[in-house]
Amino acid sequence: MQQVVEFVGNNPIISFAWVGLFGAVIYTFIQPMLSKVTSVGNHEATLLINKEDAVVVDVRTNDEYKKGYIAGARHIPLTQIQANNFKPIENLKGNPIIVVCETGMRSGSAANALVKGGFEKVYNLRGGMTDWKSANLPITKK
Repeated sequence: MQQVVEFVGNNPIISFAWVGLFGAVIYTFIQPMLSKVTSVGNHEATLLINKEDAVVVDVRTNDEYKKGYIAGARHIPLTQIQANNFKPIENLKGNPIIVVCETGMRSGSAANALVKGGFEKVYNLRGGMTDWKSANLPITKK
């Protein structure tokens, strides 16, 4: 124990960085357990769309959306969701909602905003459109 105290005293920056990294690792394990948003992969998303009539909400930019999207997806840019403007899907609060972006990062914050807005079954598409396309799943540009 004395060696640990001596190490921390001699290396405060390294010790602080280690504690910060340890805290970040713990947070990444605990945060999904506390979140009401469920992360799903391509297979689970396809099942939700086909079996439970899940609605896909694409939160990418207009340019990203025009390059291709999941058939039937509703385009609601992230900025609109962050402004709590849910009008296009307001009547779907009880339906499963799958939120998608390009890589699965922006959609997480959008999904959390939807939960705060009263949506009950919100899912985040893990890997986003990048994984969807790499799995050769269908996209449309119409």
